[in-house]
Amino acid sequence: MGMLDGKVAVVTGAGRGIGREEALLLASEGAKVVVNDVGAAVTGDGSDRSPAQQTVDDIKAAGGEAAINSDDVSSWSGAKQLVDQAIDSFGQLDILVNNAGILRDKMSFNMDESDWDDVIRVHLKGHFATSHHAAVYWRGRSKAGESVTGRIVNTASESGLLGNAGQANYAAAKAGIAALTIVLARELKNYGVTANAISPRARTRMTEDLFGDMAKVEEGKFDAFGPQNVAPLVVFLASDDAADISGQNFVVYGGDVWVMQGWTSAGHIHREGPWTIKELADAKSQLFSNRNPGVPPFTFE
Repeated sequence: MGMLDGKVAVVTGAGRGIGREEALLLASEGAKVVVNDVGAAVTGDGSDRSPAQQTVDDIKAAGGEAAINSDDVSSWSGAKQLVDQAIDSFGQLDILVNNAGILRDKMSFNMDESDWDDVIRVHLKGHFATSHHAAVYWRGRSKAGESVTGRIVNTASESGLLGNAGQANYAAAKAGIAALTIVLARELKNYGVTANAISPRARTRMTEDLFGDMAKVEEGKFDAFGPQNVAPLVVFLASDDAADISGQNFVVYGGDVWVMQGWTSAGHIHREGPWTIKELADAKSQLFSNRNPGVPPFTFE
């Protein structure tokens, strides 16, 4: 008996890397999985169904049930077709794991308009489009009196939480996904749906250049950067055991999981009445005197 027996899941970007590991583990716990991937290069160019088909084949070889989908989730109609396929093929949808993304790293002064638009479209719109259509489905079932246990697991990034030079488009999209997750959690809580986000630190096509030698594995040592380390947290958040967890963002790396809290007050000054410019300048050190001396689990500096 798996903890997801009877559940139906959609995983976007599941042909390789983290998405593939998520799909495999969801299936091993009993979920029927729709494996979505257009099979594009890291930059978003081209298409290839073979990685997604390989994930489907591996799930079936292990005794699970899966179907392939190659729709573009950054397209409104493509996202709807993906959600509809899960419902039509397996009778329902319970879990949506948004993972698909591309990378076009450039400094802000070198970035082209298409670099910005395409990364925002694939990541941020791609997350929202699938979530929208899944939310419509779950809300309809709830209003019809059915019991709903919908789960959305989004993929943010530490780049979006902390900022990283050379990734204005990617970081903005991921920060948007983190905020979107909180909004979805608040909007959908009355319909039996939770929404959470993960910020994974793992070796994928998109992080090879970022982590470099840090992600190399010593023989016989635990592979902390292995994408398989991310999947258990996703499966847990997709399960009934996580019904009381929503609107959260987790950083996951190797054997570590952090619950993140963003944009909390780090300093404060007060006076009765408006500040003058000179007074603000004089109070600068006081404003920052209460900053938390702790450091986040990972920085890009």
